[in-house]
Amino acid sequence: MNRDRSLDIAVTGMTGRFPGAADVAQLWQALRDGRVLTRRLSREELSARGVPASLADDPDYVPVHGSLDDSDRFDHAFFGVSPREAGLTDPQHRLLLECAWAALEDAGHSVTAGDELRTAVYAAASGSGHLRALLASGSLAPPEFEEALLVNERDFLATRIAYRLGLTGPALTVLTACSSSLVAAHLAVQALNNGECDQALVLAASANAPQAGHLPMAGGVMSLSGHCRPFDASADGTLGGSGALGVVLRRYEDVADGPLPLHGVLLGSAVNNDGTAKAGFLAPSAAGQEQAIRAALAAADVDAASVGYLESHGTGTRVGDPIEWSAASSVYRSLGAAPGSIPVGALKATIGHLDAAAGLAGLVKALLVLRHGYVPAIPGLSRANPLLEREDSPLSLPTEAGPWRGPQPRRAAVSSFGVGGTNVHMLLEQPPEPPTAPPAPPPGRERLVVLSAKDPRALARMRERLAAHLEDAESAPSPADVGRTLTRRPELPYRSSAVGANVAEVVAALRAPAGPAPEPAAHPAPALLLFPGQGTQFPGMAAPFAATLPAFADALDACLAAFSPGLAREVDEALHDASFPAERLARTALAQPALFAVEYAAGTALLALGLVPCALLGHSLGEITAATLAGALALDTAARLVARRALLMQDCAPGAMVSLACGETEARALLAETGAQLSVAAVNAATSTVLAGLPEAVAAFRERIGGRYAARVLRSSRAFHSPLIEPAADALRGTPAAAEVRPAVLPWIENTEGQLLPEGSLTDPGHFARAARRPVRFADALATARAKFPDAVAVEVGPGRVLSGFAEAAGLPAIPLLGSSPSHAPAASAARPVLAAIGRLWCSGLPLDLSPLQGPGRSVPLPTYPFHGPRHPVPAAPTPGPPPGPPPGPPVADAAEPVADTPVAILRALWTEQLGVSDVPDTADFFQLGGDSLTVARLARGMSRRFGVDVPVGELLQARSIGLQYALVERLIAQQILDEAGEGLG
Repeated sequence: MNRDRSLDIAVTGMTGRFPGAADVAQLWQALRDGRVLTRRLSREELSARGVPASLADDPDYVPVHGSLDDSDRFDHAFFGVSPREAGLTDPQHRLLLECAWAALEDAGHSVTAGDELRTAVYAAASGSGHLRALLASGSLAPPEFEEALLVNERDFLATRIAYRLGLTGPALTVLTACSSSLVAAHLAVQALNNGECDQALVLAASANAPQAGHLPMAGGVMSLSGHCRPFDASADGTLGGSGALGVVLRRYEDVADGPLPLHGVLLGSAVNNDGTAKAGFLAPSAAGQEQAIRAALAAADVDAASVGYLESHGTGTRVGDPIEWSAASSVYRSLGAAPGSIPVGALKATIGHLDAAAGLAGLVKALLVLRHGYVPAIPGLSRANPLLEREDSPLSLPTEAGPWRGPQPRRAAVSSFGVGGTNVHMLLEQPPEPPTAPPAPPPGRERLVVLSAKDPRALARMRERLAAHLEDAESAPSPADVGRTLTRRPELPYRSSAVGANVAEVVAALRAPAGPAPEPAAHPAPALLLFPGQGTQFPGMAAPFAATLPAFADALDACLAAFSPGLAREVDEALHDASFPAERLARTALAQPALFAVEYAAGTALLALGLVPCALLGHSLGEITAATLAGALALDTAARLVARRALLMQDCAPGAMVSLACGETEARALLAETGAQLSVAAVNAATSTVLAGLPEAVAAFRERIGGRYAARVLRSSRAFHSPLIEPAADALRGTPAAAEVRPAVLPWIENTEGQLLPEGSLTDPGHFARAARRPVRFADALATARAKFPDAVAVEVGPGRVLSGFAEAAGLPAIPLLGSSPSHAPAASAARPVLAAIGRLWCSGLPLDLSPLQGPGRSVPLPTYPFHGPRHPVPAAPTPGPPPGPPPGPPVADAAEPVADTPVAILRALWTEQLGVSDVPDTADFFQLGGDSLTVARLARGMSRRFGVDVPVGELLQARSIGLQYALVERLIAQQILDEAGEGLG
């Protein structure tokens, strides 16, 4: 019978950092290997962690802990937190911010995309040893107490994460001692099913200060031996452990048919409390645990016999373990589970007790067991605790790891029991089988892989981590799956891209020598689209675009439909057949329609990816393409105009064109000197001028100038933009298509004078006929673009890279979409330059939707963001000082006052005091460096004290830089002087 899945919850994202395991994959490997990740600390390590010598030397002290490496690191700049605030903040809060980001990344959710999902935060953490250390260190000034509470107390844990990540669902911190995090997961499930949120982020951390051993107490729960052995005869208590982790939850029905791989499914859960039915407040209750387990099975609506694994609370205490065993055995046996059918796991034997994070850690382990279909053994288990009631119990103790032998589908249970009696039990199921795999891409088809980070060093680490992951993965995902997964990640300022047809090529591209340091793409450069003219064509030139750009084919079909049937067939053949005769394509009557068609389709496809150009600009024929995409000409009008123009020019007398490596002035001087009957046809750059005329005149001219200037005869059989073209230009004036113009919807720049025609402008109906005869003033057009859009990046849309060179000569960075002719390469590999160019555009910050480029593929688990911020150590306790002396004399100066002698220096010192930053430029933004309403209030107080004027906080919300604040202080002082002078006159 099929279960009703309407209340099931999918786990879409998962992340974690554990003792001896930097991520979930490393934890799973340790579990499979049976390794214990808690370890004994040396005397030196204990001292470095702040353990007093008197405690470390106590013979009863147990120096064993599940320590979390680099727990004091925090990438504060990533989250816009100032160094000073980061140092005050509890490491657990810092770790969970990073975990939250990583979990959402793993779930394919982009925090920066601004989608409409209401994401809730349910968080749990241990008490703040960091706050205790701060208070004990004596380093806090009285005004800092309140701020320290805000960034250390657990009341603000979930809400601060929601604030930093812009999450708008409920934000709750859950505190039920050891069961806190699994209770948090239970509450998140309820919120999803109640419609309070669309996505829930469940987070938990335990990283107390110091991460060290413990001094066991008689009758306590901490181990005397330094070993945690749940359910073992020699069990004598638990060990402390540190970790941080998170999962992302969605309603199963919302994501079951989506592209995301699921980590598992939550079927149901229950929470209760023991009440008074136990020996004492700290004691567990078998009756309370039984009730929670029975209620969870009912909520999940599954048979107890269908459960094949139980991840226990398993603290390794001699009395607590038997109570847990008894409660679970009683319920599962009474509900039909067969004897020995449910292997029991105990994560605390591997990593220690993660306190408030223990329940969620157990959930993560159970999800891994279900996903991999493999049951690890319990480390250290040699002989079962004789107090366990094992006869006829459905529970069993796995002493050897092995494959899943339980019922299908694989189901598991997780228990977590908190001091004080809050019990939670949860039922899980393996992730569903992925939907039918999409059709495999053609062999050798390239894919675009993109990465982004907040700083260049993180980007370099990201490239290497991805390369290592693809190399080491048991079954490496395809480039299509990698590309699709990464396009769902947040888009951050520093970016990188790679292209490859297989994993080896992607890895090689990721590890290729780094070029210049990437520029941040926080403020994307405007895109200027360039469309080339005749001479760049080659047979089969549509293939690279068709293989890469999803909207290209439909746009090309629409363009071909606007031509006459005969011309459309010939253009189509020339564009797609690499063996089409090049000399036939070189004929003007075919070359111009073919170029127009491929440029129009490629430009349309770029716009379909979300590119919004600042302006469009074409060279000669390319001007018509630019005008069409700008909306100044309808497609059918433009197609008729291009076809007619091409035929008319084909009928003109043969001619030739020569490109000179000099400016227009020098070229005209050469014409006057040589008496050559040639005309200036184009001025492309300060050192590029094209002359046109009869072939014999061009040949004679080249002979006369000798080697004074480089001269190259162009691939053209007509003298375009010269008197030889006048018959065509005159005939075009009578072509109705040339006069059918309409208001532009995008700015474009015309060729004859280089003028920018803004959005909404109407082109002179006779323009295109005149432009066919007049010189192309492409240099002027580029100068106009550079003046109007100085930060623009030029994108050459079409075959070749000639216009890119002109743009670079004009001072505009340029990216050719295709570059040189790839006609000798297969279509798939010919697409590489197009993908590489789009990658470069994305890296420059242009808002492109890359997902359509990826084609069929699935999201797959990949490394998440490589956080590696600076260390923010726990403050050391003060060392005993000398005996008190006589009372100090009057203070010479306020020790907190910054020592500075100029207004700007004073402001810099105040910024350092409030933010913990130095060497700040005058234009830096106070709030972008981590300032907030609290720190700006303290800044205003400090400025008022130092400058002797009242500085309103509201003014500082506008004056956000040192330069603006200096101007504000000058104005306030001047106003105060005027006010005082006025009072004196009164």
